[in-house]
Amino acid sequence: MSPASTGASIRVDAGPPVPSSEASDAVATTQVPGAVEVPAAAVEVTEAADSRMTPGGPGYRRMSLALFLAGVATFALLYSTQALLPLISADLGVAAGEASWTVAAATGGLALFVLPMSALSERFGRRTVMTASLVVAVSVGMLVPFAPSIGALVALRAVQGAALAGLPASATAYLAEEVRPKALVTAIGLFVAGNSVGGMSGRVITGWVAQEWGWRTAVGVIGVVAVGCAVAFRLLLPAPKHFRAGSLRPRVLAGTVRDHLSNPLLRRLYAIGALFMMVFGGVYTVIGYRLTEAPFSLPQGIIGSIFLVYLVGTVSASTSGRLVGRLGRRGALYTAAGTTAAGLLLSLAPSVPLVLLGLVLITAGFFAGHAVASSAVGRTATHGRAQASALYQSAYYIGSSVGSTVGALAFHSDGWAGTVGVGLLAVLGVVTITLLGTRAARREAVPA
Repeated sequence: MSPASTGASIRVDAGPPVPSSEASDAVATTQVPGAVEVPAAAVEVTEAADSRMTPGGPGYRRMSLALFLAGVATFALLYSTQALLPLISADLGVAAGEASWTVAAATGGLALFVLPMSALSERFGRRTVMTASLVVAVSVGMLVPFAPSIGALVALRAVQGAALAGLPASATAYLAEEVRPKALVTAIGLFVAGNSVGGMSGRVITGWVAQEWGWRTAVGVIGVVAVGCAVAFRLLLPAPKHFRAGSLRPRVLAGTVRDHLSNPLLRRLYAIGALFMMVFGGVYTVIGYRLTEAPFSLPQGIIGSIFLVYLVGTVSASTSGRLVGRLGRRGALYTAAGTTAAGLLLSLAPSVPLVLLGLVLITAGFFAGHAVASSAVGRTATHGRAQASALYQSAYYIGSSVGSTVGALAFHSDGWAGTVGVGLLAVLGVVTITLLGTRAARREAVPA
């Protein structure tokens, strides 16, 4: 299928160099609707005449701040109940497994709707879809504190997650269209930083607020913060100048999705992303329950502050390019999996410092593995990269939903050791899939 048939807008790969042993996985092209593929090197020739945004140029700072705030709002809302699960369990009289659905429903809704939202953004525009997504998500967020039962709370969170799917589906496409190729990696990095800050600050803020005024007030505060971010986003984000609307053609979208799912390497990357997120989702959904129990018995505010460990993930993700440069993609994945497994085992110790060190290793390993796998998706897909990325995000958030639910059920039946066991099985899955990829690459390298 040609790039022109996908409905995809301009897309430029600007990731770190790929080692020569994996050069066949890398594709560096610019895709233009209705045209043939243009080598990425040709972009250099027209850089001076390029009217897209660049650091220091008109609109770039406003755009960067707008998408940073959108990232903050998205992840603060998406995981707003995760640090509060013990309080939700106590207030609504439900077990850990039932309370965990307040996280799983949100991430599951996002996973199911990210692909349809990516298609809508091709037709109606990136800014329009992102604005509508934030409006619906923050509106639902203001209703969440008034949920009368666990069923109502889970339903509201599912709607909220589905609405938030419009952000990751549209933000990177907006950047690819409106920012010059040389500045694209930096611009996307700012959006991802907003995700990290939102996920971390949402959990920390809710922890301390809930300690004084309860979980309902805590999620209400996050809702108010998200409203402010949404308003600032809409006021700051420059109007798109390079978007060209495509048609919503289900047959073309289905064909592109089928092509991606028939690619063995992409299937492996999707599975790796889901398995890494199973570990992460399970650990951070259950850790609050563990730390409220003996021998720790920590207050809610301290438990919320545990999520400051996310800063480690920001560093490990940003250095994953250098890790790939030294070890290759598969070597980096083995390293990330080993680091995550070591953290899981260390977290079994009945000591707060050792548990915290275990969380540091789990977080560092997860973010590194996620960064390596997600960047490889864009390099592997030769067409329909927006849909390839959306499929990865869908698998990623399905992994989060499964991990948070199964991890909580394992904790309910076998304690923290059960949750760690689920995580170790997921890490074993990552290693097994990576080994299969290594063997497949070796077979392909042997001449017939």
